[in-house]
Amino acid sequence: MYLTFDDGPIPDITEFVLEQLHTFEAKATFFCIGENIKKHPDIFKKILSSDHAIGNHTMNHLKVWKNDPKTYLKNVRECQDIIQKYTNIQSNTKLFRPPYGQISYSKFKTLEKLGYQIILWDVLSKDWDKTVRKEQCFQNVIQNTSQGSIIVFHDSIKASRNLKYTLPKVLDYFTKKGFVFDKIEY
Repeated sequence: MYLTFDDGPIPDITEFVLEQLHTFEAKATFFCIGENIKKHPDIFKKILSSDHAIGNHTMNHLKVWKNDPKTYLKNVRECQDIIQKYTNIQSNTKLFRPPYGQISYSKFKTLEKLGYQIILWDVLSKDWDKTVRKEQCFQNVIQNTSQGSIIVFHDSIKASRNLKYTLPKVLDYFTKKGFVFDKIEY
């Protein structure tokens, strides 16, 4: 199974996620916003030093439909420049998750030509949704996850209530069933 976290790094929340992953000897993939990497480079370095994978989630969490291709691609490149500043990633293939899981066909094809691997998900935790109770968030994940699933959580302030309840329970539940959590490889 593949745990993924969008929108960080954010103080306290990303660090909570890292502690939980360490406790369960789990790896994950973090789709980071460039602005947050700039604000919190030490937390970003903690993700890297824990051997988790990193992906690009744009510089400013841009909505694909509200931005022309030039602006959108520039925003992706800015985030990639910051990621490369802190990593030793020399590969031509880069992980990318579009904010909101939305991307136009033309932008998808352009990013693909630039060496990006677009990563979506098959299990959406809905941890950010204030109308979803934390128990519902947990049930949503365990009822919809199977071997090979890509699960999306958010290491953000908005999602923290549901995330802090759900993540340890998900890790415990699936670890006891013999599953392993791995990072998405470049």
